[in-house]
Amino acid sequence: GGVVGLLRRLGRLEDSRQRGAELFRWLVSPVSPGEFLGRHWDRAPLLVRRGDPGYYAGLFSTADFDAALRGGQVDFGTHLDVTSYAEGVRETHNPSGRALPAVVWDFYQNGCSLRLLSPQTFSPTVWHFLSILQEHFGSMAGANTYLTPPGTQGFAPHYDDIEAFVLQLEGKKHWRVYSPRMDAEVLPQFSSANLTQAELGEPILETVLEAGDLLYFPRGFIHQGDCLPDAHSLHITVSSYQRNSWGDLLEKLLPAALQMALEEDVEYRQGLPMDYLGYMGVANSDTADARRTAFMEKVQSLIKKLVRYAPIDAAVDQRAKSFLHDCLPPVLTQSEKAQSVYGFPARWQDGGPCDVDILITKDTEVRLLRHGIIRLCNEEAGVMLYYTTENSRVYHKEEPKFLEIDPEYTDSIELLLSSYPNHISVNSLPCETLEDKISLATLLFEKGILTTKKPLLQV
Repeated sequence: GGVVGLLRRLGRLEDSRQRGAELFRWLVSPVSPGEFLGRHWDRAPLLVRRGDPGYYAGLFSTADFDAALRGGQVDFGTHLDVTSYAEGVRETHNPSGRALPAVVWDFYQNGCSLRLLSPQTFSPTVWHFLSILQEHFGSMAGANTYLTPPGTQGFAPHYDDIEAFVLQLEGKKHWRVYSPRMDAEVLPQFSSANLTQAELGEPILETVLEAGDLLYFPRGFIHQGDCLPDAHSLHITVSSYQRNSWGDLLEKLLPAALQMALEEDVEYRQGLPMDYLGYMGVANSDTADARRTAFMEKVQSLIKKLVRYAPIDAAVDQRAKSFLHDCLPPVLTQSEKAQSVYGFPARWQDGGPCDVDILITKDTEVRLLRHGIIRLCNEEAGVMLYYTTENSRVYHKEEPKFLEIDPEYTDSIELLLSSYPNHISVNSLPCETLEDKISLATLLFEKGILTTKKPLLQV
């Protein structure tokens, strides 16, 4: 059944974490996830030759590309880039406005490559695929598709700030991958500018990807791909781990730790020495002075002591909050839809609304729709529950979605998380009153966060 059949089979798994793990296993197969993480992730490229042109069947195709153009929602620059790379010069040829099929295919016919940005916006299958993978990565999973005419190259050599999984969907493409040129370019925070061939050295990997093959390379590995004269190429690059490093966590953590230290510890509020400008600074860096030594030791002591005030869990929650804003909304199976607000049969019938009331009782059995769709955050304004069910397929089209939760409800949210994927009765939620239990369950059901074991109403 190709990728659609795979996604359908994954939908039968009750636990969304297991779905993500199994999809990742399929992505890197026949290499095991353990071997991949131990030998390649963040470290070294991986080439998987499968000899199976239909391995990715149904994920995305040139027919899907054409259908997206004909759907009328694709705009140059926003959704589609027209590019070329010849004689060391990379050019973008985007007109303004809508990407009409006649114009786009004329560019392609004249040797230009086409990059469709965020195909998940247009393809339900790519959306479904990435929405499962993102929970496994714990980091946004994105994608671009690249259609390249025979005998051409669309992009200059460069490195990216993401972990890249190149899935060859149609045709074939010649790839060259190069090691980072210096320590500062290992696992970089940002992508490079276009590089010249003279800057590259020798490739560490050179191959022709054919349909069904996979090429993975970490952030910082320079790469370039060009088409052979006898075949076009369509590939999708699945990406993750953009700005998801220890350093990015510390960017959240250290300012919060310092703020807490200033509030709680008078040592951080004591004044600097009156004469410190006279012996500190670059102009004095070569001066032997006991005051400099004492100053340096004081700074080191304060930094070391700062760890005591580091709100590590709160900083992680803030990272998670950002991740949930990045997330694609979940794709529901038919049974999940029937057991959620999205399948609730409220409708207009016989001159008025029908089946409108959501009748949750103490005996209703509920569970989270997915494990990874919510995050509790303690913030200055109160306890916030961030969630993904109302996100858009378009990146950050919506503001972050959250509910302000009564602090007394946090134990109930934690119970729902810890009991997943099992159902629990509404009555077992540790709220003070039955009214509170039903109120909380109804609120979460209306937001698509909870599903019920059985549909609340049968039509």
